[in-house]
Amino acid sequence: MRIVHVITRLIVGGAQENTILCCQDLIRDFGDEVLLVTGPALGPEGSLAEDALNRNIPMVTIGALRRNINPWRDAGSYHQIKRVLRDFNPEVVHTHSAKAGVLGRFAAAHLGVPAIVHTVHGAPFHAYQNAISRRFFQLIEKQAARRCHQFVSVADAMTDIMVNAGIAHREKFITLYSGMDVDLFLNSDSTRQKVRRQLGYDSDQIVVGKVARLFDLKGHSDVIRAARAIVDRQPKVQFLFVGDGILKDSLSAEISRNNLDKHFQFTGLVTPQRVAELMGAMDLVVHASLREGLARALPQALIAGKPVVSYDVDGAREVVVQGVTGYLVPPCDVVQLGKAIAKLVGDQESRQRMGQEGSRQLRGLFSHQAMTESLRKLYQSLLRGPSPPG
Repeated sequence: MRIVHVITRLIVGGAQENTILCCQDLIRDFGDEVLLVTGPALGPEGSLAEDALNRNIPMVTIGALRRNINPWRDAGSYHQIKRVLRDFNPEVVHTHSAKAGVLGRFAAAHLGVPAIVHTVHGAPFHAYQNAISRRFFQLIEKQAARRCHQFVSVADAMTDIMVNAGIAHREKFITLYSGMDVDLFLNSDSTRQKVRRQLGYDSDQIVVGKVARLFDLKGHSDVIRAARAIVDRQPKVQFLFVGDGILKDSLSAEISRNNLDKHFQFTGLVTPQRVAELMGAMDLVVHASLREGLARALPQALIAGKPVVSYDVDGAREVVVQGVTGYLVPPCDVVQLGKAIAKLVGDQESRQRMGQEGSRQLRGLFSHQAMTESLRKLYQSLLRGPSPPG
């Protein structure tokens, strides 16, 4: 097949890893002709563009394609995407993320691409936007939905959000969990002692990890506030923030104000491979984001054999079984968040039991090879189906 994947930017993130692995598998395992179209990886999140090139994925970077709305730049991006698609002449266009998802679907439909697919990694509208912005994004998504054949949701919760907002009918959605390199996390404990020594942790310290960009709505402040009550009772606990972002300085200041400097450590930007090693060094993982499709850190932690504490948002409950593989707590409830973390910190037997059960349940569900095979079957099915929309 001739397939184009379009994504807004190749920053360090779950949607980007998913897309790169899919492109790699299509080329390597199926012999497809694949082109990855993206904007520049600007911002403090780091870039995966070099990783894509190292995997021999042909790539076109459109300089004007950015995350923020800019009518002139977006119009230019649309015409450039359309030009790239016209030159490559794909049978399938698969879009990811909000901006590239809209522009890519409009361009592909205008050119009559036979199969147009969009993955919902996270809804572009949410309760934390003002009403005008939320309504605007819903209207745009409705128009873009008419210009694709199939939605792929990374969690059933994403389908519910899109359907309840009237974006498209439920029959137009399927769920495919976001693929990853499962073996990295299954084997993460092999470097546990080495990485803990690198980070300066003693053998009797309990490490609570959080893997997320240091950005708004990711919940780092909630973890800091919860930690204040925990460390007084369990002084051996340590917190490890994996990732970087615009909130680094303000979070560091908040940690200092709470006299928690000895209990917190930041890793900065790390590679996906390093994330697996760091999870091996952890004893449990906390996820306090307020909106997420299905946070990649949750299945990664569970596959690595680490129990999780997560806010009960979006797709979290699809992988976290309450009291079996971890704990779900109401969003923004810092007291309950702290109690759940403290419960696992103080109970080694529960940590081991929950972690083992999580790994057993999830290790077969998140293979990137299985994801790509399912996507390719979807492409084939669409190519045998009706003419393109729009």
